[in-house]
Amino acid sequence: MTFTPSLRLLLMLSSSTVLAQSGPPLTYPTARKTDQVDTYHGTQVADPYRWLEDDRSAETAEWVKAENKVTFDYLAQIPYRKQLQDRLEQIYNYPKYSAPSRKGEWFYFSKNDGLQNQAVLYRQKGLDGKPELVIDPNKLSADGTTRLGAFSLSKDGKYAVVGLSKGGSDWQEYQIMDLATKQYLPEKVEWVKISGAAWQGDGFYYSRYPKPEGSALASKNENHQVFFHKLNTPQSADRLVYEDAKNPQRFHIASTTDDERFVLLSVSDRGKGKDGNSLFFMDAKSTQQTFTPVVAEVTDFSYGVVDNDGDRLLILTNEKAPNSKVITFDTKTKAFSTLIAERPEPIAEGSVSAAGGKLFVEYAKDVTSKVEVFNYAGKSEGDVQLPAIGSAGGFGGEKDDKFVFYSFTSFTFPPTIYRYDIATRKSTVFRAPEVDFRPADYETKQVFYTSKDGTKVPMFLTYRKGLKLDGTNPTLLYGYGGFNISLPPSFGPLRIPFLEQGGVYAQANLRGGSEYGEKWHEQGMKLKKQNVFDDFIAAAEYLIAQHYTSPAKLAIQGGSNGGLLVGAVMNQRPDLFRVAIPQVGVMDMLRFHKFTIGWNWIADYGSSDNADEFKAIYAYSPIHNIKSGLDYPATLITTADHDDRVVPAHSFKYAATLQAAYKGPNPVLIRIDTNSGHGASNTKKNIETTADIYAFILWNMGVKTLKEIASK
Repeated sequence: MTFTPSLRLLLMLSSSTVLAQSGPPLTYPTARKTDQVDTYHGTQVADPYRWLEDDRSAETAEWVKAENKVTFDYLAQIPYRKQLQDRLEQIYNYPKYSAPSRKGEWFYFSKNDGLQNQAVLYRQKGLDGKPELVIDPNKLSADGTTRLGAFSLSKDGKYAVVGLSKGGSDWQEYQIMDLATKQYLPEKVEWVKISGAAWQGDGFYYSRYPKPEGSALASKNENHQVFFHKLNTPQSADRLVYEDAKNPQRFHIASTTDDERFVLLSVSDRGKGKDGNSLFFMDAKSTQQTFTPVVAEVTDFSYGVVDNDGDRLLILTNEKAPNSKVITFDTKTKAFSTLIAERPEPIAEGSVSAAGGKLFVEYAKDVTSKVEVFNYAGKSEGDVQLPAIGSAGGFGGEKDDKFVFYSFTSFTFPPTIYRYDIATRKSTVFRAPEVDFRPADYETKQVFYTSKDGTKVPMFLTYRKGLKLDGTNPTLLYGYGGFNISLPPSFGPLRIPFLEQGGVYAQANLRGGSEYGEKWHEQGMKLKKQNVFDDFIAAAEYLIAQHYTSPAKLAIQGGSNGGLLVGAVMNQRPDLFRVAIPQVGVMDMLRFHKFTIGWNWIADYGSSDNADEFKAIYAYSPIHNIKSGLDYPATLITTADHDDRVVPAHSFKYAATLQAAYKGPNPVLIRIDTNSGHGASNTKKNIETTADIYAFILWNMGVKTLKEIASK
């Protein structure tokens, strides 16, 4: 790629200057402004940096290069940046295992030795067998950014669909491995996205989009199709099973029951603001191989098949049950019945698993796990006794399993794998990690604070024991608040170095998530999205009022929808925060639906195409509410060149707008990673990014040197 001298000169000489936190002034590359103006329902909206949406242009590439130079030059001057990175590597460097899953006599599991860029897939015969390598993604690219995104075994365990993602992209390429030889069959399946690999007989169902026209990383994804691929045939011979060209923004996802009798088709239409799905089945025992509706039309309710019991489909749904319930559908009589009724505690999103002829249901009690076992008649057989207050997950398996595995974690409880014996109902530790820190030195408490409208909102606080409530503690407030996603307690080894510096980690469970069921979600959607920002602002006010911290020592962080959260509250209450870290955020709320899979978010956000929804989202859209004259916090924006979920143009335009408007002393930087996507594409990049974030936070809070850390 070449750049014209005039363009290079423009980026070098046309600049705005602000003072860094310390040291010489920062000089930002000034992005070219255009006269682009759009009219939304009678309101004219300027979009001067529209050209930054073109991820393939030389001008965008040169701007990215210039911005990264400013950012990395700034970060390089922080004296303890390397010290933080070294400590992050040290604490992250321990073996990490997944829970095993059984297929016949084989147990499959993944393991990362410590600092490997990607976890490695192994298998062994029996629990005492010798592990043997199946797939090592670290050897698939020079920089370790090729990721194993799917591994789906056929019913007999002879073959597996292997899905690979490159450079952090959401696109996957499928190959089929012969497990006897560990060699791949000759065919490849391309342009797979939002898909599983559902086996039936000598092939599998999958979903894909047509090959993109234009940029594969930014082009709008439409016409989601379901195909059946037969082994040892080219993709061109795949059979089209389902498409709906009249509704190009629908998702069509096929799955099969464990016995491969039923093919299930879920259809959702989030592009039209529908947050639920319709559901169809096809019975292999029937002479009519067509889809029959369970729920014929896309609704606002969700329906997910957990398992089948002969002719019955067991379905998790929130229809007339905001906290969810399990129902059955008889495929012969078409009759519905309730199997497990709704309770005051919501069933955690998607957390009903089947194994050993039992159903394992995870309930969320004030954002912590409670797991109960049921038989297929819907009768409770008691709770799984968990080791502490925290989060459990797993429990799935084969129908003839005698035991299952699950993982348990909390903020200071590293993920530990347990074996649960179905007959005795006893749990035993199967594998516990050894991490270089002392859990006994730290404590976690859950508090409830009051939001602007009187709603009680939970928040977890983790910190070193003996913390003084004097308002001087560096505090990192994290939130998400959207898409029916919960933030339960979990262990993050990369949080520990921040806690070791006397930091407080605060995780707020904002409305918009699933912490208290669908009603909690609905209170943070569309025209009620401001509730989410009010909840986050109230969390900051609580931390300050209770003297955990002060505005001079408070940082906020969030990614994706959480990046939007940070961008919005920075505009609304910049006085509350010293540092802001908006990561891969949805920053242009008027155009998000025009890129890749963005139209899918209309169900949560609404759309600028709708007059009432435009008014609501325009009022908080981060880019459109930046004002000159405000004293913005020190800001480090992060994104990546291969993010094809929230395209980096959101962060590019946001950075350009904020740098042009803000004239105060605090740095406004953007860190643009390469060969990475919506999340870090490998361990190395994850550690480097985290070190830069912590260094930026602490430096801008006035921390000049780090505390000495004693290892365990």
